[in-house]
Amino acid sequence: MTQGTQRVLVVDDEADLRELLVITLGRMKLEAEAVGTLEDAFRVMSESSFDLCLTDMNLPDGNGIDLVRHASRRYPDMPIAMITAHGSMETATQAMKEGAFDFIAKPVTLDRLRQLIDDGLDIRRQGPAEESVEQLIGDHPIMQALREQIGKLSRSQAPIYIAGESGSGKERVARLIHGVGSRREKPFVAVNCGAIPSELMESEFFGHRKGSFTGAYEDRKGLFREADGGTLFLDEVADLPLHMQVKLLRAIQEKSVRPIGESREFPVNVRLLSATHKSLAREVAEDRFRQDLYYRLNVIETRVPSLRERACDIPALANHILGRLCQLWNLPLPQITDDAWQALKNYPFPGNVRELENILERALTLSDGQQIGSSHLQLPEADINEIGQPGGALPSRPAGMPLEDFLQEVERTELLRALEATHWNRTAAAKKLGMTFRSLRYRLQKLSLDQGGDDEEDETE
Repeated sequence: MTQGTQRVLVVDDEADLRELLVITLGRMKLEAEAVGTLEDAFRVMSESSFDLCLTDMNLPDGNGIDLVRHASRRYPDMPIAMITAHGSMETATQAMKEGAFDFIAKPVTLDRLRQLIDDGLDIRRQGPAEESVEQLIGDHPIMQALREQIGKLSRSQAPIYIAGESGSGKERVARLIHGVGSRREKPFVAVNCGAIPSELMESEFFGHRKGSFTGAYEDRKGLFREADGGTLFLDEVADLPLHMQVKLLRAIQEKSVRPIGESREFPVNVRLLSATHKSLAREVAEDRFRQDLYYRLNVIETRVPSLRERACDIPALANHILGRLCQLWNLPLPQITDDAWQALKNYPFPGNVRELENILERALTLSDGQQIGSSHLQLPEADINEIGQPGGALPSRPAGMPLEDFLQEVERTELLRALEATHWNRTAAAKKLGMTFRSLRYRLQKLSLDQGGDDEEDETE
């Protein structure tokens, strides 16, 4: 073996495909070792190190998911990709959730295979990331789980849908997924889909040639080509009009774009992250969002919690935000009075972290620079009384919010309040809420709040 040659493990029980993969890898100046069973794969991985692994899903003595789990635990620095049957999106999704960075569907095309191999080796070649998931502030169990999930997702190439309320930090999560992932040295391009006029969307996304329409005074690459090799973040993706959803779906499927006025297509290699404060599933059910595009974008879903759900993180967030503002404005760090802390903890923050930042920036401006009191915060009294205080009045449904969303928020708030009061002991929380443990567990799963746990409960209750 030539010194410095990168090594790839191929695991597939089809001799013809194994041979194709080995030949392709050889032409790319890579050394390949091919095996046909799970047992042989475990053995050679324990005997030698590999820079990349390509595994089939169906193996004589197991499946590729077992191999992905094994490799993710034992050899976390070795990227692994799945080879799936045509149309097995569910299998591919499961593989990426378990730690695979990408997948390729049979029949395997050489161009797609080479791109997959290049992407995997790029992951291995990357040095330490400058960004870290620890930059995501918060000690609440939901935030700890989110940091862990970002770490896993950063190694994947799968499209990710980021759900969460406005101002909760969806773009921050998107930037972290990019910043700690293998594409971090490539562009991160963010676009607010609701801010682009409908008639300009195709040009913004796919580009245009000079003179192709009135006002096209110069060539434009478009967002897809600007993000080539990196990440394209589609914020408020639910605001895309239906005609643009069709064009976006085609670009994702074909991995190429055709600028307006251009006769040829340009291949693009981008990782898609998307987000919206709306329920994308509800948008699909009400025929405002294409189901096929939804499944393309929502291969893996992650959720950013509202600030109400993690009120215990408010002090850490407030101190971080104030520290950054004082450094920016060259001011001494002021003290926050007890009454101001209490007001912040009781406030429901409908605008989430973004609103907290705006409140603190205003308070810093209004204060004397030494102390921030509750009067400097200027919080709306009605909102404080309505939500977030034990025994407070039942909150009013905000205008325009669907009843189902409102009731779900009330339920989430009450569940989190009980869990916080019992230090996340789910058995105690269920008793506090007057429901069975099984019922509580169902509701936590429905609201994506289930963090696991080691509570023991009699299932016959």
